[in-house]
Amino acid sequence: MKVALIGYGKMGKTIEKIAIERGHEIVAKLEETPNEENLNGADVAIEFTFPKSAYNNLKTCIDLQLPVVSGTTGWTEKLPEIEAYCKEKNSSFIYGSNFSLGVNLFFEINKKVAQLMKKHSNYSVEMEEVHHTQKLDAPSGTAISLAKDIISEYGFKDWKLDEKTTEDSLGIYAKRIENVPGTHMVTYSSKEDYIQIEHLAHSRDGFALGAVIAAEFIHDKKGVFTMKDVLGL
Repeated sequence: MKVALIGYGKMGKTIEKIAIERGHEIVAKLEETPNEENLNGADVAIEFTFPKSAYNNLKTCIDLQLPVVSGTTGWTEKLPEIEAYCKEKNSSFIYGSNFSLGVNLFFEINKKVAQLMKKHSNYSVEMEEVHHTQKLDAPSGTAISLAKDIISEYGFKDWKLDEKTTEDSLGIYAKRIENVPGTHMVTYSSKEDYIQIEHLAHSRDGFALGAVIAAEFIHDKKGVFTMKDVLGL
């Protein structure tokens, strides 16, 4: 499989390593906007860039009928628009707030725990996420995905950053610490005890592996998919 990397920062370099280990060829390493020429005949693109550039990068790939996997966070207010555009153009797209296989299993665990805990009003729920200091958005896309599933179970109106949970809002605390790939915790507290579920990433390799597996899944398909489709969840 010929892979174009749109974004060649730390994640792009880790994806390159994993993709080569899995027998794929990297045909483009782009810091600039993709186009038909600089994509060099790729079979699939993997996009990890910045919130301000993701939308145009993805639209270009869709226009070129190039299957694209995106893990850029902080721009997802436009995600429904991109998904609709992909369907209109009969192209191929996967977005993931986090491509780690472990995190996607954690999403399912989080839903199940929220379903159980909402029945017990003596427990309050809060979230915390910790990332490296270079991460631009807060809370993380992963935290927002976790929060949406809790909100749908509990009936909160929304989440709030760095504030305690209230009757209407789920509290999410975001911390930025040097050299932390990513930690997410959901805590249910009562006067008597607390229950906590946590996912802690040891490195970027798990995110990169999931992105490459997603690219392997989508490169010969049409449509809009998620990591649930990739993992058969």
